[in-house]
Amino acid sequence: MGLLAGLIAALAWTLASSLWRGLTTSLSALQLNGLKNGIATLLLLPVLLTLPWMQEKQGLIVLLLSGGVGIALGDSFYLAALRRLGTRRTLTVDALSPIAAAVGGVVTLGEQISALAWLGAALVTLSVLLIANQNPPDATGQVDRSQASQRLGLLYAIAAVFCGVSGAALSRSVLISSDLSPLQSAATRLLGGLLLLLPWLRIGPIIPRPRPKQIRWPRVLLATLLGTNLGILLQQVVLQRLPLGVGVTLLGTSPVMALLVSRLEGDHPRSAGVIASLLAVSGVALAVLS
Repeated sequence: MGLLAGLIAALAWTLASSLWRGLTTSLSALQLNGLKNGIATLLLLPVLLTLPWMQEKQGLIVLLLSGGVGIALGDSFYLAALRRLGTRRTLTVDALSPIAAAVGGVVTLGEQISALAWLGAALVTLSVLLIANQNPPDATGQVDRSQASQRLGLLYAIAAVFCGVSGAALSRSVLISSDLSPLQSAATRLLGGLLLLLPWLRIGPIIPRPRPKQIRWPRVLLATLLGTNLGILLQQVVLQRLPLGVGVTLLGTSPVMALLVSRLEGDHPRSAGVIASLLAVSGVALAVLS
């Protein structure tokens, strides 16, 4: 169940990322993140209404904080990077997540990393350098194609990695030390992300713009169900049922899966892009399984 959940979660995130990437909207990354979290939280409202606050108060508070860091901040940075870099390149940068987790363990907990793990970190870093020098997909807006905007996209993607790792670490600490289910954990994290986003959504005036001709709500709903509801739920299953290294490796296969949707975005990975995706997944496997 854990292995299957990890692979399906990676595929769900890849497809959802492509859907968000292709969405025509004037909403900012914060507003778009607030929209998807609002929909996802509403769909899990029955779970939220039955949370065991009296029995698991401390764990639920930690999960709320995990959602604030990993979902509210992390997903906002991720969506901002997605608009500039495209699905494949953003997911390749996201492969830095297990490396960041390992380095965080060294810095904060004094953990030791093997030579193979350092080799894995080098491979993932090389993959990020390769995609940093590639052109954005054809569908990228002209304002986002400049070198300055592309560098900003890379910074956003890296910020998303560190926020996501921090949120996942908090979530795992609760899952392995409490009786909360993955579904309860996912619902609580989504609520935490939504609560943190609500004050930010009121900042800045809303500028009316012409509405696109195509109907957008089916795409928004499908992307939310795939990436937010299903993706986060399966992530919690993976964190609960598998060793962290194996789980993170499976969740980190998205860069290779993103090659399947690259053509739909007008993305041209060429040989360097394919090599970068393979290096990212290989590096993750070496780093976390060694």
